[in-house]
Amino acid sequence: MCCRYVLLQEHTKSLLAQLGVLLENGVPPVSRYNLSPGTGIPAVRNRPASTTRELTSLHWGLVPSWTRDRARPPPVNARAESLADKPTFRDAFRSRRCLIPASGYYEWAVQGRTRQPWLFRLRDERPFALAGLWETWLAPDGTTLESCAVVTTAPNAVMAPIHHRMPVMLATREAQETWLDPRLTAARALAPLLRPFDAETMTATAVSSHVNNVRHDDPLCLAPVSNVATTQLALGL
Repeated sequence: MCCRYVLLQEHTKSLLAQLGVLLENGVPPVSRYNLSPGTGIPAVRNRPASTTRELTSLHWGLVPSWTRDRARPPPVNARAESLADKPTFRDAFRSRRCLIPASGYYEWAVQGRTRQPWLFRLRDERPFALAGLWETWLAPDGTTLESCAVVTTAPNAVMAPIHHRMPVMLATREAQETWLDPRLTAARALAPLLRPFDAETMTATAVSSHVNNVRHDDPLCLAPVSNVATTQLALGL
C-alpha cells in the first residue's frame, strides 16, 4: 500500500528533464513533504490526443469513467496482480498509464495503538517514479475530474517487516519510458515492471510522528526519530 509520499522540487525538475517534459513557466512545483490521497498530486502522462508529454495534477483516488455512485471512497492503490482483469483498472492499464514523481514514500508499522511512520528512499536518495493509472470522469453537473491510483506489488525485504505491499517503483529512464509507451497494451509486455524493487538499493528510516497528521507538510516530516528535537529547533517549531 502507498498512501503518503514526499516530492522535493529539485527531484521533480530532474525527472522532468530526464523524460523530456517542458514546463510552461519553467518552474517545477514546490517541495511537498506529506502528499496524501484525496488531493491533487503531480503526474507525468502522454498528453491526450498528442505525441508530447505533460506534467499535470491528478486527484489521488481513481474514479473510472463509468462510475455512477461517488459516495464510495475511490481506490488510491491498484494491485498489480489484477490490473489486467479488474474493471476499475483494466482500461487505464491498457492506455492511461502515468508516472508519479517521488523522492520517497511513507508506511506505518502498527503495534497496538502505536503507529510508527517509516520513510523509504533509494540509498543514493535519487528521485524515482511510482507507476500510476489515470482516468477521466464526467460528473452529472458537467464538470470533469481527472484522477489516478498508485500501482502496488508484493513487498521486498526492506518493506516486508513494515507492510505486506509496496508501490511499484520505476527508477530508470528505461523503465519509465516503457511504462509510458502507448504502443504497449498487453499485460505481458508490462509485467516485468510490476515486481518488487531491488531491496539492496533502498533504505528505511523511522521518522517523526509529525507526518501522521496530513496537515503537516514541512521538512520535519523527514526527520529521523533521534533527530526530531534538533529539527524542530532549526525550523523554529
